[in-house]
Amino acid sequence: MTPKSKNNYLITIIGPTAIGKTAIAIEIAKHFGSPILSADSRQFFKEMSIGTAVPSKEELEAAKHYFIQNISIFDEYTVGDFERDAIALLDELFKEKNVVVMVGGSGLYIDAVLKGFDDFPAIDSSVREQLKQKYEAQGITYLQQELARLDPEHYNNVAKENPQRLMRALEVCIGSGKPYSSFLNIKKNSRNFTPIIIGLEAERETMYSRINHRVDLMVQAGLIEEAKALYPHKNLNALQTVGYRELFSYFDDEHSLDFAIEEIKKNTRRFAKRQMTWFKRNENVKWFDFTTPPETVINYIKEEL
Repeated sequence: MTPKSKNNYLITIIGPTAIGKTAIAIEIAKHFGSPILSADSRQFFKEMSIGTAVPSKEELEAAKHYFIQNISIFDEYTVGDFERDAIALLDELFKEKNVVVMVGGSGLYIDAVLKGFDDFPAIDSSVREQLKQKYEAQGITYLQQELARLDPEHYNNVAKENPQRLMRALEVCIGSGKPYSSFLNIKKNSRNFTPIIIGLEAERETMYSRINHRVDLMVQAGLIEEAKALYPHKNLNALQTVGYRELFSYFDDEHSLDFAIEEIKKNTRRFAKRQMTWFKRNENVKWFDFTTPPETVINYIKEEL
């Protein structure tokens, strides 16, 4: 289909983990003959596939994908790097297509592409070093309590089990003397596309049931073996994530395997809840129940073009 105008359109599919974003993104991409950009920061890494629910070989062949297993866990890759790379790629893709699809559950990375990465002040490296020492001595609870005190607004939205995110926010709070949240959404970058944002949702119990089932399937597919292979690198930033962290604790004899699997389910459910809190702040999302036929979503998109 040819859009009504010469505008470029970025069809963006968002929603919580395990809701079915990949499947509908592929159907949309096939309909419009479009490539897909993944904005799932966990799927960037070559060494991680089962625990990050990387699209299957068949799914990857159904539409051209970008930013799937494109870097290593040993690489430093920030949301700012992703914004730069994604915008540069979109500039090229829009020369050939005026409809491109983006899909993912990483709200910060989605926002970086749609709106631009926020402009933070330079912070002295000593602040991060002091925070790392405090974290090593007092644990993640210290980081959580400090962020709740210095920036309660951002504390309500941040991934509270991710020490890197907590330290990043805290170093800005401490180094600048201002809340991390005060620097968000100030800089408005121009974009050469019009976003059409599609959200998938489900009743909470349905969403949680899907998550629990997906974790069981991951275990059957070899998640424990995958985590075991990554265990020697457990301190890398890329591996400070749900699905691996809990198994590393099991390997450290901190608890049983059954407990680790239940923790993965619980922490993934918490992650999904945070994702929805983030996405629901955006008033420009058209929400669909996850059971909605792809044709219905495609028809909505066609009306918007």
